[in-house]
Amino acid sequence: MARGAAPAAAWVLTRFGLLLLVLQVVTLPGPDVTSDVEVIYRGWYEVLRTGTFPVDDVSWQYPPGAALAVLSPALLPFLGYAPAFFALACAADALVLALLLRAGGGAASARRGSRAGAWYWVAGVPLLGPTAYARYDLMVTAVAVAALLAAVRRPAVAGALAGFGAMLKVWPVLLLLGAARGRATRLAWGAAAGTAAALALVAAVALPGAFGFLTAQRDRGTEVESLGALVFHVGRHAGWDGTVELHYGSMEFLGPGVGVVSDLALGLSLLAMGWLVLWRLRAREFTATTWCEAAFAGTLLFTTTSRVISPQYLIWLVGLAAVCLTLRAARMALPAGLVLAATGVTLAEFPVWFGEVVASTGFGIALLALRNGLLVAATAVACVRLWRSTVTEPGRRARGVDAGVPRQRGRTASARDGLLTW
Repeated sequence: MARGAAPAAAWVLTRFGLLLLVLQVVTLPGPDVTSDVEVIYRGWYEVLRTGTFPVDDVSWQYPPGAALAVLSPALLPFLGYAPAFFALACAADALVLALLLRAGGGAASARRGSRAGAWYWVAGVPLLGPTAYARYDLMVTAVAVAALLAAVRRPAVAGALAGFGAMLKVWPVLLLLGAARGRATRLAWGAAAGTAAALALVAAVALPGAFGFLTAQRDRGTEVESLGALVFHVGRHAGWDGTVELHYGSMEFLGPGVGVVSDLALGLSLLAMGWLVLWRLRAREFTATTWCEAAFAGTLLFTTTSRVISPQYLIWLVGLAAVCLTLRAARMALPAGLVLAATGVTLAEFPVWFGEVVASTGFGIALLALRNGLLVAATAVACVRLWRSTVTEPGRRARGVDAGVPRQRGRTASARDGLLTW
């Protein structure tokens, strides 16, 4: 672990700073991002303890597994709800670092993983500021990272973890995209379906209202930080007469044209799904890094096209990018760098200058355009490189176009030639 001492030390220093922020020993300008834990999460906690989901609260928009994260501070009752939640978020953060360091160490061979992923994680989480510890997304990301790192050697374990993650916050289902056809897909998808079904059955039997989240967001508007929101930010300067209101737990645009833009966002998400299906059908070669590359690209697609891009979503992308870098998936280095930059800009637009964003000032619009532009660029690059490495280049080799040209590292690896020893 000597090689891991430096990232571990950097993690301790940066996370001490994060804890100072969430405990409000040090504060940042803008809204208090930790109030959601003390007010909203704590309120859900009290409802869940009565034996039902908070079905009357429109801000509850999560699958039933989310109850585990909300109830988790009961494990540390001596701390109080909010401090216990922050402590558990910090523990999940530490777990991710430990997994990345272990994967990056590996055996002394050409297939050894890289410490770049651990360093990326150390830098990426604090770039988001206190939001990283004030939402349960970090806990979900820890499950996703564990799933991807297990995928090469143990697809069934990866599938079970992906299924569990999907019951926490849906998006980890995208981790299954890159499973190699055949045995790996059968094991991973079967384990995911079985795990999700078992948890859903338990939730449905144990607590009423477990699946109310499926229809909880049908009347949402367009969240002010989303890609589509830029239309209304600019439109306010041209006479658009809609409003910004707290709606379904976030600040959203409401008014003329919002329904159309929201429908377009849903349409883009459907197109993203169609592209991923097409990629899956056309892919000729699945290497040891395809699993994490596909998960990263797919999550980028759905994050960028969503009508809601909450700041904590960046934690998902940072975690998946860290796995790609750990497994030496060099093709994803550029989009990973763009995500890191977008994470830093996200801290600037929320919470530091969130008032500027909500007010649609020129500065606020510029910040939001920069952050969303970085995400769009990262998405485009990641998808192009995924397609090229799994569809275009294997096709050319099959036709003999690249005869005699050395292949890049990892492209001839099979799913059995994993980078990890589990």
